[in-house]
Amino acid sequence: MHARYNPFTGRPAGPGFDEPIARAVELGLEPPRFCEHCGRRMVVQVDPDGWWAKCSRHGLIDSTSLERR
Repeated sequence: MHARYNPFTGRPAGPGFDEPIARAVELGLEPPRFCEHCGRRMVVQVDPDGWWAKCSRHGLIDSTSLERR
């Protein structure tokens, strides 16, 4: 099992690590700031059409890729 991290705080995620979630995050208005896989801070760019975030180890994610899920 691989460790998972909260993409908005960078802290470990999972049972026993529950944290309050900001309203903007619940509404999908805030992009992730940390990589879910390694907890590293990501480079984030926000524009009127969406956002993208890039981890130096795990690559790029963007708001359009998450909308398809």
